[in-house]
Amino acid sequence: MKSGLIVLGVVLVLMGTVFTFQGLGYLAGSAMTGVTLWAVVGPILAVVGVVLIVQGVRAGRSGKHS
Repeated sequence: MKSGLIVLGVVLVLMGTVFTFQGLGYLAGSAMTGVTLWAVVGPILAVVGVVLIVQGVRAGRSGKHS
């Protein structure tokens, strides 16, 4: 489960980064380009991803000591 959390977290961070750049207009070629909604949703996804990564790392550490 810990590796699953880490992988999901990394995916969310990457998606959030792409969404943010598209929303801000830095990545063109999508219907999301220049739409403020994605500039707001992107960082939220990235933060959720970081939280999942931290939880996955903590779960891995506590599992090794038991």
